[in-house]
Amino acid sequence: MRGAAVLFVTLYLLQILVAGLNSALSGYHLWLFAGGLYVAYSALAMPFGGGLTASILGGLLCDAMSPVPFGTHAALFGVAHAVVFNLRERMQREDTAVRVVVALVVNLAVFLALSIMVLGLRHPGEWPRTLSDLLWSEAVVAAVGPWFFALQQRSLEMARANPQHSA
Repeated sequence: MRGAAVLFVTLYLLQILVAGLNSALSGYHLWLFAGGLYVAYSALAMPFGGGLTASILGGLLCDAMSPVPFGTHAALFGVAHAVVFNLRERMQREDTAVRVVVALVVNLAVFLALSIMVLGLRHPGEWPRTLSDLLWSEAVVAAVGPWFFALQQRSLEMARANPQHSA
């Protein structure tokens, strides 16, 4: 469980950075979502239990800062974690590019699920801005992903909680 605790600290740092960035961008009516980064590393590199714990705790961090029912992000991150974990043996999961692509796909899926839950399909006028936010979010996840995955890996090594890619 030390690995889950270490990853939670990195996710907390990510939450602080994303919240600060969103605050700075609020004048531009832009909102960034980095949910894929909360799930990708833990699903690809950690054992199922510890990784799922980290993903769900990261989801609870996002729930605390979002106008959705508490537990929504945690449930979506948990489902995303389980899906990615079950597909990870088919991927070169040690490759940073693969991790970034997984983060982008998870980010897309969770963002769209949250958007449909919040907006529904009854507000077509909101979708252009929502898609703009999605595109900017994907760009940020792609740019920040390699740095964040290196931070997570190095944090686990420093805490001697490296899972050694066990299943």
